[in-house]
Order: sequence, then structure tokens, then C-alpha cells
Amino acid sequence: MTPQTMEGFAVNRERFIRQRRSDWQRFETLVSRLRATRQRKWASRDVSDLSRLYRSICYDLSLVQSREWGSRLEQYLNDLVAQGHNALYRSAPRSLSVIWDFFAYDFPRTFRRRIGAFSLALALFLIPFLTSTWVGWQRPDVAEMIAGKESLEAASQNFGEELYTDMDAKYAGQRSAMAGFYVKNNTGIAFQAYALGAFIGLGTCFILLSNGISIGMVTGYILSAGPPTTENFFSFVISHGSFELTAIVISGGGGFVLAHGILFPGQRTRMDSLRHHGLESLKLALGAGAMLAIAAMLEGYFSPLPIPASIKYVVGSCLWLLVISYLSFAGRGGTANEG
Repeated sequence: MTPQTMEGFAVNRERFIRQRRSDWQRFETLVSRLRATRQRKWASRDVSDLSRLYRSICYDLSLVQSREWGSRLEQYLNDLVAQGHNALYRSAPRSLSVIWDFFAYDFPRTFRRRIGAFSLALALFLIPFLTSTWVGWQRPDVAEMIAGKESLEAASQNFGEELYTDMDAKYAGQRSAMAGFYVKNNTGIAFQAYALGAFIGLGTCFILLSNGISIGMVTGYILSAGPPTTENFFSFVISHGSFELTAIVISGGGGFVLAHGILFPGQRTRMDSLRHHGLESLKLALGAGAMLAIAAMLEGYFSPLPIPASIKYVVGSCLWLLVISYLSFAGRGGTANEG
């Protein structure tokens, strides 16, 4: 190599480094910042910049290698490419953050995407519930015919007086057993509402309608009994009802999403449609299951507490606002698409 060639070689290399150094430094800073943040929270502009800079540095590396502009420069660029690759294609974390991301982002977003299915399930539950509540209130004898006289009288008797007056060993033992019962019972209803969506939604309709009627009849019958039965009943159900009733309706919505995938595949094959809508419905079912677990804990331990009814009403109202706000607004601050 002649002195002139070597001089030109050095000039080209130095010019190349001067022109590209700012992008390399910017890439290093960007990768360092994004490493400390979950991918779901990356801003769309950062993702675009990272992708663009990564491609340009890959080209820079191939250029340096082809022109043999030095092992140190080649190693530096190779390290940058490796960092970019790890940032872009890193595997999803297998930790509690996955669970957090699901409940903070995926579940409420899926709920909002499928608000139509939820609205249908809500109508099929709420209309029979309100109608049955009025009938049971005005005509307790009709409620006894539909829901069963023995079960309604037992419910009225149970709420005719305070369940507990002290938080003693009896309270702890009985409430632990009842919490387990509530988990099993409520989860069973919700699972039926979800799974029976596979029967083109007819089974889901039946579960929602029948539960709306039966719960409404009990509520109306309790209303007809008057105080203190009515106050004991409503102060008991207001806290856990926000999670329990909403979760049952969400499960019904999941059943309708499943039915939609079967009945209306659109441009997809029926199997692909079932796979796509099935994943969405499963997310709804999992989220509803967690809500039912919370409801069972509230129903088992908080609802029967021997405390003033006014406190239960305040807490219950706050919990209703919490559930509504969570489903309406959670996950809106992230960068992933709402769908």
C-alpha cells in the first residue's frame, strides 16, 4: 500500500467516524434507557428510533468489516449491534411482572375491546334481575314459587339479625370455610357462563338469565321483609357485589366472544377465528376469575364484620367506583395498541 493510499484510507475512516459517531452515541444512550423499562412501556418514537438506528449500525458494521478499518472499531460496532439485538428481541420476563402486565394492561384493554359482548351479557343479566327484584318485592308468594319457599325463608332468617357481634374464634373458623365455599360456588357460575359460549352462546344466555332471575327473586323477597333484614342484607352484599356480579357478567361476555368466533369467522377460517376469539375470551375469563377470588375474600371476611352498616356502605361504594374506574381507564397510559 502506497503512502497516498494509506493517507486516503485514514481520511475516509476518520470522516466516516465523525459522520456516524453521533448516531452511535445516541443509540448507546437509547438502549441504556430502554433496558431499564419494560417493552410494553416503550414510547412509539423510541421504538422507531431504536429500529432505525439498529439497521444503520448493522450497515456500518458490514462496511467496516468489508473495508478492514480496524478491529477496535469493528468490535465497538459489533457490541452495539449485540446490545440492539438484545433490546429488540429479548424474551418476555418470566416473573411477577407478567402477571402485573396482564392485569394492568391486557385484561382491561381486552374488556374495552369486547365491550359489545359485555353489554349483551349485562342486559341478559340486569333486565331479569331488576324485573325479578320488583316481582319478588311486590309478590313474595311468586318469589317463593320460583326460587323456593324454604331457601327464601332461610335467607330472610339469616339476615334477620346480625351474623356476628364479635370477632372471635367462631368468626375466624366459619369465615375461612365460607370463603372457600364462595370461591368454588362463584367460580363455578362464571365458568359455566364462559364455557357454555361454545354452544353458540345459548348456554351463556341461559346461565345469565337464570342467575339474574334467581338473584333478583332473593333480593326482592328480602326487600319485602323490611328492616332490619333489608339493611343487614344490603350492607352485607354491597362490598363484594362489585367484584362478584361484574365478574359473572364479564364471564358471560367471554362466552359470547367465544360464540362470535364460531358463528362469524369473517375473513378467517373457522379454526383461525376460534383461535383468535378464544384467546380474547380466555383473557376475559382469567380476569373475571381473579375478580371472583377478591369477591370471595371480601364476602368471607369483610362483609360479615360486626361493624356499623354505614362503614360497609362507604367501603362498598368505593369498591364499585374502583371496579368501574379500573375497567374503564386501566392500561390507557401504555404504548401498546388498544386493538
